[in-house]
Amino acid sequence: MGVHVGTSGWSYDHWKDVLYGPGVTAGARLARYADEFDTVELNASFYRWPRDTTFEQWRDRLPEGFTMSVKAARGLTHARRLRSPEEWVERIVRGWNALGDKHGPILVQLHPALERDDARLDYFLGCLPAGIPVAVEFRHPSWDHPAVYDLLERRGAAYVVMSGAGLPCILKATADLVYVRLHGPDDDVLYAGSYSSDDLRWWADRIREWTDQGRNVFAYFNNDGDGNAVRNARELRTLIR
Repeated sequence: MGVHVGTSGWSYDHWKDVLYGPGVTAGARLARYADEFDTVELNASFYRWPRDTTFEQWRDRLPEGFTMSVKAARGLTHARRLRSPEEWVERIVRGWNALGDKHGPILVQLHPALERDDARLDYFLGCLPAGIPVAVEFRHPSWDHPAVYDLLERRGAAYVVMSGAGLPCILKATADLVYVRLHGPDDDVLYAGSYSSDDLRWWADRIREWTDQGRNVFAYFNNDGDGNAVRNARELRTLIR
C-alpha cells in the first residue's frame, strides 16, 4: 500500500523561492515539482479540460512512478451537476488513458448547492468504466448519510476527506483508495493559512491508520498562498516516513 502527498496544482508565481528558484520558467515548473513530489492534483482541468495530446505530453514528461490526479471539469460537476454525464465521461476516460501509467484518481467535486441525490450519483458512477479510481468531494451537508457511504462502497468510489473552513472533516474510507484534500486550517477562509506541526502529526497518524487497513492514500494540500501547501506537504511526507 502506498502514500502519496502533494499539492493541488503546481504553477503558482508566489511559490518562487519556496519551490522554484531563480531561472525556473513557468514551463519548467512541473519538472521541478516532480523532482521533489511523486504526485500532483491537476486543478486547471476544472476550468478548462485539456486536450488528449496535452495528457500525452504530461505522460511523456513525468518521471517513472509519478501520478497525476485529475479534477473533473466544472462543465460536468457545476453546469450539468452530473446530469447526462456520458459525453464528459467519454472525455475523462480518453484523458485518463492518455496519461498512461502516470494516471491517478479522478476527483469529482460537486457543486455546493447540489443536494443529496443518490440516483443521480449512482448513475454517474455507473457510467465510469471499472478500473478508473474516482473520489467524490461533497460540498452540501445533505450528502452526509450512511446510504451515501454505502453507495460509494458498492461502486468502489472514494469519499473525499476534507479539511477547511466550513467543511465537515469526516474520516470515512469507502474504497481501497482514501483521498484527502487539505484546504487550509483557517476557520473563516478556505485555502488560507498553514497547518501546524501538531495538525500534521494528527494527519500522519490518520494516514497510517488507513494504510494499516490496506488502503492507498492520496493527500493534497490546497492552501497554496505564501507557499504553505509546499511547506505543509514536505512536513507531512517527512512525518509519515
